[in-house]
Amino acid sequence: MRERTPEELASIAQDAAVRFADATAEEVLAWAGETFGSGLAVACSMAADTVLAHLASEVLPGVDVLFLNTGYHFPETYATRDTLAASLPITLVEILPTQTVAQQDAEHGERLHERDPGLCCQLRKVEPLNATLAGYQAWVTGVRREDNALRANAQLVEWDATHSMVKVNPLAAWTFDDVVAYADEHIVPVNPLLADGYPSIGCAPCTRRINPGEDPRAGRWAGLGKTECGIHL
Repeated sequence: MRERTPEELASIAQDAAVRFADATAEEVLAWAGETFGSGLAVACSMAADTVLAHLASEVLPGVDVLFLNTGYHFPETYATRDTLAASLPITLVEILPTQTVAQQDAEHGERLHERDPGLCCQLRKVEPLNATLAGYQAWVTGVRREDNALRANAQLVEWDATHSMVKVNPLAAWTFDDVVAYADEHIVPVNPLLADGYPSIGCAPCTRRINPGEDPRAGRWAGLGKTECGIHL
């Protein structure tokens, strides 16, 4: 991986944002793999975004796929992680918080996710991911414009000022149906909870099934006045 300054990376992101404004997911990932090589990582929550791992592994076999193991995931999420790692030419990188759930409970009290979900996400998601991303120049995410208003203007390539790296969102223009169709066509394992009323899957204590007609992310942090964990803010 060739060393690049933040200024160089920002320039690359700005140029690519224009160049790939209307590109396909495959085109932008082919560019990212060629440009960054081992400096590229794929963030995967082991939901429908497992298609990212498949797409990226097609252009960069052995690509690092980052999985945040918060200690609170559904059993189905862990099973999807294991199946994906066994079925694709990827390098699974499991990211752990600095504290176990038990250690966090001892310091902050049990069920922190109910009392202060923002702090819980910060400790178990944001800080561990930030520390890991520091070793890369670009990361691939499953952000889609239809997710919510905060993501409605997501570009296929962006400058991530928070992490001082290039952010690639190959699925930005895809719908949920597009993602599922790709997974079906290419036999990509996806989280079975997606077909059980969970179109957006996070930690088990903070995720519920949605009701008919609800926003796809309505089941995340329901009743807590929270819509994002903080990773993409």
